[in-house]
Amino acid sequence: LSYLCCSYNCRLCVTLLISLLFIFSFVLAAAVGQVRYSIPEEMNKGSVVGNIVQDLGLDVKRLKSGRARIFTEDSREYIGLNVDKGTLIVRERIDREELCAQVTPCSLHFQIILENPMELHRIDVEILDVNDHAPNFTRKQIDFEIIESATPGARFSLDNARDPDVGINALQRYTLNPADHFNLKELSRSDGTKYVEMVLQIPLDREQQEEHKLILTAFDGGNPQKSGTVKITVAVIDANDNPPVFSQPTYRVYLAENAQTSAVVVSVSAIDLDKGLNGKVTYSFSQSTATEAIDLFSIDSETGEIKVNGPLDYEKSKHYELNVEARDKGGLTDTSKVLVEITDVNDNAPVISVISFSNPIPEDSAPETVIAMLNIKDVDSGKNGQIRCSLDIDLPFRIKSSSSNFYSLVTDQFLDREKCSEYNITIRATDEGSPSFSTNKTLNLKISDVNDNAPLYQHQSYTAYVLENNTPGASIFAVTAADKDSGNNARISYFLEDVPENGVSASIYISVNAESGEILAVRSFDYEQIKEFYILLKAQDGGNPPLSSNVSVKIVIQDQNDNAPQVLYPVQTGGSLVAEIVPRSAEVGYLVTKVVAVDVDSGQNAWLSYKLQKATDRALFEVGSQNGEIRTVRQVTDKDSVKQKLTVVVEDNGQPSCSATVNINVAVADSFPEVLSEFTDFTHDKDYNDNLTFYLVLALAVVSFLFIVSIIAILSVKCYRWRRERMFYKSGANLPVIPYYPPLYADVGGTGTLQHVYNYEVCRTTDSRKSDLKHMRPTQSIISLDTNGTQTLTHAQREKLISEDFEDQVRVVYYLWKNSEFRSNDNAPQVLYPVQTGSSVVAEIVPRSAEVGYLVTKVVAVDVDSGQNAWLSYKLQKLQTERCFEVGLQNGRK
Repeated sequence: LSYLCCSYNCRLCVTLLISLLFIFSFVLAAAVGQVRYSIPEEMNKGSVVGNIVQDLGLDVKRLKSGRARIFTEDSREYIGLNVDKGTLIVRERIDREELCAQVTPCSLHFQIILENPMELHRIDVEILDVNDHAPNFTRKQIDFEIIESATPGARFSLDNARDPDVGINALQRYTLNPADHFNLKELSRSDGTKYVEMVLQIPLDREQQEEHKLILTAFDGGNPQKSGTVKITVAVIDANDNPPVFSQPTYRVYLAENAQTSAVVVSVSAIDLDKGLNGKVTYSFSQSTATEAIDLFSIDSETGEIKVNGPLDYEKSKHYELNVEARDKGGLTDTSKVLVEITDVNDNAPVISVISFSNPIPEDSAPETVIAMLNIKDVDSGKNGQIRCSLDIDLPFRIKSSSSNFYSLVTDQFLDREKCSEYNITIRATDEGSPSFSTNKTLNLKISDVNDNAPLYQHQSYTAYVLENNTPGASIFAVTAADKDSGNNARISYFLEDVPENGVSASIYISVNAESGEILAVRSFDYEQIKEFYILLKAQDGGNPPLSSNVSVKIVIQDQNDNAPQVLYPVQTGGSLVAEIVPRSAEVGYLVTKVVAVDVDSGQNAWLSYKLQKATDRALFEVGSQNGEIRTVRQVTDKDSVKQKLTVVVEDNGQPSCSATVNINVAVADSFPEVLSEFTDFTHDKDYNDNLTFYLVLALAVVSFLFIVSIIAILSVKCYRWRRERMFYKSGANLPVIPYYPPLYADVGGTGTLQHVYNYEVCRTTDSRKSDLKHMRPTQSIISLDTNGTQTLTHAQREKLISEDFEDQVRVVYYLWKNSEFRSNDNAPQVLYPVQTGSSVVAEIVPRSAEVGYLVTKVVAVDVDSGQNAWLSYKLQKLQTERCFEVGLQNGRK
């Protein structure tokens, strides 16, 4: 306002103040998002237009964070935005006449766009006119030739003054000096513009004055007032009393904007009733015709035919007014108006402008997320300017109309980068014209990754095999997982989940390479200690938050032939005598003894074969290659030596194989004294000394004494035990066996020849052959294992243990003449299974689908007494649930 008040008088300031107050009140009443300002033209660059922060209710931080900017459809940007201050400023000199010509009001329209979230604010800036132009005539001088016979009232068209200003600053009035013969008549066209004619008031007399000099002055309404002048010279000639007359005062023509150059628009005609040269009419555009119209149209001065002289454009101007003047040779004129209406033709394709484009967008963007803001416009009118927008099919996007000519490209559904990481979105804008025009715009949109996929293994579980005795740090196996994400979200690390198995952490056995997933052995494995175990591997990506998945890996230790066979029987002792007796009456195939060996390896590494390596008489004995049984090959004769020494090799089936040897002493004799006579020859090193005879005689005396005592005892109770003797198994080849389970003896592990280790007490009947008695010492263990070798018998093994023939497992340790002793019932039964411990819980599992008669378990008990004192019976003493279980009276089965 200070600018205006300094430039113009007080009256103008008051007018502008009233206008600004009215506009300001209109802005306050407008809806949020639209502001209107008014500024005068010709303001200096950098001048403040308005404060949008206050007027839109925003703040400077919002302008910066939203990347506020101005979008205008004009080629030039007159108004700029100061983001730091939140003000609109003048960027370029604004000339209202250049910008809008005669159009009022003259306004600049643009949008302020903010992002995150997207906002559009429409800004209208009205450019107020300043009286910076004076009225101006095209010609500096106008010449008329008027016949002296011209009657008063004759009109003569004068040039119009042009003033680019509008409103009060535009052309307001004309004056003509001197006004003795002529006066002015002001007229208005349909568009509101004014033009003047000079009217003859007093008849002319060439004889009195041949020429008249006049001044035509045009004034505007500005303050200070400006004016322009033109000189008029009127030459008086002889009479031409008939002026030309147009056939129509106004011609109206409709012309398509795509009319070709030289196309005829219309033909005008005027008639002059005079004869000769005074009746010849010429046509021209009067000076009151706009310059733009004169450039686009031409008129034939002889025929009055008006043609197209330049390219027409409906979008620039919709109609033209041509003022045609007909003049005869006498100087008389007539005017007619030609109104040319331009009709629209669909000659413009839609224009797509990208205002804002967010690229890339995350794949977890919700539907209706704005990707781009578009301005789509067609300058044609009517249906030719109506636009339809579409996208390619099968795209998860759609076009959404925001406001007039503004569209939003939004997501139509959830995106998945793993299915499609990049889209070429082609936007097609088509108008409704005929034929229609269309425009395509392709946007390349990239989808950024979000960690929404966990690593996946190829298999649900893995099994890895490693040979025992491996080198610590050796690679066992490698697992790989795949992640459909990208970048850090797909970078996989592998970890060992430390889930203890049987109280032992897997980390003491295994380590995992975090990058490659390679499984490494921390220690050397021993198949005989651990055969298999499970580990849990976790694959975790590098996302935030990270996602992971687990897989179970079964590590199977493979056996190597690293253990030689162990001979369990015969026991090899350094000082004691171990011998097998073969009677001379033994027939072919007589079982001398059986070599029992085990190999703690497994599979074919534990398959044992037996062969006779050395023998005193190789033709007398043979060894079963599979069972280790030593049998006679032929009938024993008297010629055979009493002393027989055999060497048996036990070899496993490993590669390379391992072996063990055992020496067996065999005595071929029918009686024990016969054996003793050769006793001294059975020492390992043939060490004869003076004390040996003494010990042999002493041993013979003790044995003889025990033998005599036994015979006497047997005869004394023979009648008493007569009936009970029938209960014993009368056989010379097989022995009734009562198994005895030492509490601490353990399972070998399921890989040797023998599943269990037993000691047996062997009892013979009184009618055994030659009263010989074979028995094992109850307290001597064959295999000693530490607590690490102990394992629990399975249900199937217990069943097999109870039901199998114990006769095949009897191992004879030494021969001794002995009479059977009768014992009193001084020992209680011992429960071997289930094992009763103070701390651990022993439970048997019965499935709910178990049918009647389902075997739950079997109670195994022994009594070290003999005869009926060792007969056992079983019964249920206490039961929590009635009629659910029963126990076998004789076998202890439940």
